[in-house]
Formats: sequence, C-alpha cells, structure tokens
Amino acid sequence: MRHLVKGRKLGRTSSHRKATLSALAVALIEEHRITTTVAKAKELRRFIEPLITKAKVDTTHNRRQVFSKLRDKYAVTDLFEDIGPLVKDRPGGYTRVLKLGFRQGDGAELAMIELVDYNDNPPEVLEGKKKRTRRAGKSKKDTPATADPEARQEEVQPEAEEPKKAAADQPVADEPETEPKADAEVKPETEEAKAGEEVQADKEAKAKTEEAKTEAEAEDKPETKTETKAEAKAEAKGETSTDFTVAEVKEKIESMSVEEAKAFIGDDDRVTAQRALQKKIDEASSGEDDNK
Repeated sequence: MRHLVKGRKLGRTSSHRKATLSALAVALIEEHRITTTVAKAKELRRFIEPLITKAKVDTTHNRRQVFSKLRDKYAVTDLFEDIGPLVKDRPGGYTRVLKLGFRQGDGAELAMIELVDYNDNPPEVLEGKKKRTRRAGKSKKDTPATADPEARQEEVQPEAEEPKKAAADQPVADEPETEPKADAEVKPETEEAKAGEEVQADKEAKAKTEEAKTEAEAEDKPETKTETKAEAKAEAKGETSTDFTVAEVKEKIESMSVEEAKAFIGDDDRVTAQRALQKKIDEASSGEDDNK
C-alpha cells in the first residue's frame, strides 16, 4: 500500500519535474486554458491553486513567494493584477480538468485544464413549455374569420375610410409666411460677406508690409543685389563653366566683368577655373589701384 506517498513523479527527476510544472503554470496563467495529459493536469492543479490563493492578497512577500515557484515576473504580474481580484470571492477550486480522450500517437490520456472564472459559461435558460389543458377548444373551422373572409374584408374597409373622411373635413391651417425666413437667411450671408472682405483686407495689408520689408532689405545690401543680377544673367543664358573646357573658360572670363565671371564659374571646383577667376579678380583690383 502507498501510505504517505503523494504526488506523481511524471517520469522526471525532482528538478525536471519542478521546471515542467512551473512552465505549465505560466502557460495556464497566460492562456487560461491548456491541453496536456491527465497526470500532468492533475499535478498542475495541486501546484497552481495554492499560488492563486496567495494572489488574493497582493503583498510584496506573497509576490516573492510566487516568483520563487514560477520564475517569470510577467506571469506573476498577471496573476496578482488580473486573476487574483477575479477569484477573490471563490473559496478554492479555481481550475477545472476535463478529459478529452486518448492521443493518437502513444495512446496517452489527454485532458484540458482551465481557469473556472475565465471559462465559466453560464447554462442556457430553456424556455418553459406551454401548458396543455384538457378542455377542448372550439375548432378553427367554426370561427367567422376563417369561414367568411370576404365579409371580414368588407367590415375592415369602411373602418379604414372613416379616418380619411374625418381628416378631409378638418380645416386646413394657414401656411406660415416664408418671407421672414428669407430675410433671416440673407442676414447671415451678408455677415459672412463682410467677414470675408475684412479677412481679404487683412491679407492685402500683410502682403504690402512684407513687400516694404523686402525692398528695405534690398536697399541695405546693394552688393548682393548686383551679384544676384549677374547670377541671373548667367542663369538666363544657361551657361556655366562646367559646360566648357578650361581653355574656353579662360577665353570667356577675359571678356566678362568680375561679377559675371563669379556667376559663370559658380560651383566649378576645377583648379584651373578657380585660378582663372582669381587672376581676373587680381587684374580688376590692380586696375582700380592704378586709377586711384
């Protein structure tokens, strides 16, 4: 006899058995329903129900005790924040084991273990059947509605015509005048037009002030204005130094002013082009010195 021998070894060592139950418990906490063998399901029930009881009271001590069994902080959080408050009023019996038959590979008996509060479907309420009386009611053949359908239609038609006549006899109320509505509609339109004119005037005033600012800035910077003119001329021609060879660039620079030459060279990184430009600038500066 197996006195004082409780629990199932599940064909595993002690450490392997603890790891298996811990993994099954974490899966049940996350999914609320898992399928395994009957032996593992019954052993898991003994393992997880004390942990759920501890989760009813959310304290640091209880969290540490549960974590020592599960070794998963996310499962501990779900257990104390979701499952614990839900089963607070249930005095035990948090899980349910349902047998599913035998597995087709090794013939192991399968079972499904689930949390009762997450999978507790209430029974369907069946509607009560109508009571049958022993008294025999009159047959439908004797009723006048089924016996003479034409006579019933004739009775219904006059009743339907009477309300129509009463509605026709009532005096028609005078229709309200629509002119005030038109006036009321015109007023909002005129107000909207005025608001639109004010907005347009504000926009025009802002545009004028911006133009005045740009003109003042242009007057303060005459050098940049001339440079931009030269660049504009070069852009209008569509010619840059990168489109020509070095010899052609030198010939063209000789016939240009300094500003046009700068605009013509632009972003040309060739050393010879930069030297030609510098030569043109030096010549221009020396000419100015001679004039002085």
